[in-house]
Amino acid sequence: MKQLKYYLAASLGFAIWGFFSLVLKPLHTYASLDILFYRVFSCAVIMLVISVLFKRERLRENLVLFKSLPAKRRRSILWLNIGGSLFLTTNWFSFIYVMNHVSVRATSVAYLVCPILTTLLAYFLLRDKLTRLQWLSVLLSCVGCLLLSYTSLTNMFYSTIVGFTYAAYLISQNKNTGFDKFLVLNFHILLSALILLPFYPSFAGSTPTEFKFYFYVEIIAVFYTIVPLFLNLYALSGISSSKVGMILNINPIIAFVLSGVVYHEPLGALQIFAYVLIFTAVIAFNGGVFSHNRAAQADNNVTSNATTYEPIDQYHKTSDQHQ
Repeated sequence: MKQLKYYLAASLGFAIWGFFSLVLKPLHTYASLDILFYRVFSCAVIMLVISVLFKRERLRENLVLFKSLPAKRRRSILWLNIGGSLFLTTNWFSFIYVMNHVSVRATSVAYLVCPILTTLLAYFLLRDKLTRLQWLSVLLSCVGCLLLSYTSLTNMFYSTIVGFTYAAYLISQNKNTGFDKFLVLNFHILLSALILLPFYPSFAGSTPTEFKFYFYVEIIAVFYTIVPLFLNLYALSGISSSKVGMILNINPIIAFVLSGVVYHEPLGALQIFAYVLIFTAVIAFNGGVFSHNRAAQADNNVTSNATTYEPIDQYHKTSDQHQ
């Protein structure tokens, strides 16, 4: 299947994020803004160095391509990237705050809400088409999230903020095509760093002195920011936002398991039932996609075989005439 690599990229990116708490929780004594500042600044420096050393030719090609586009399209691309940076920055701060000051489970719920919001935004804004089975999957996810919100309305409020900001990022980047994905991500993170830079002198705490802080921040910057975001953007170049959004459920399911097994957060039967319901919805949603793709591939093969014989027959007729 041609789209398999995009599904794998999205799945791997979200699976990595599912284990985010393992490297973020050790920093819970630090302010959320401090973690955000150093995370973004580290990412910006790393990606800028890589772009300058290894991506100069691609950068020139992308600049030429951008200048060759009509003015309307150039403005559209600029706004897509500026908006993407703003959504990403808001999502990072809200996620760190909720993870370290609310609960790990609240962040897992955030990324259960996110696929629903992504699918609905993609339907209304991008005109993504959904089958009846996929709509049923969205409905099951909604029921699961409502059950989870019943246990804590405050957590659901925070979760919705985190989920909406990332859903908006995915939707904004679905139409941001034609350019090198690494350079696009570099632009997002550089702009995010520029947005945060004026706030650093006033809102940053004292400079951290522990090696542990910088060790975990660099791991977060590379393995929990650059790598999964690049995989996400790559996946969006081959499959729709709604499909990427539903695959995102891998993240909260892993986070949910960690919240109970590793962090021993209270777990009730209602919450277990809600997560099972959402997990079932994910399987149904993506199972329908794969079935549809297999059927489409079979039709394409039949069509391809049918059109292959005509030129061969024609060749033999022409050959007989020459003889």
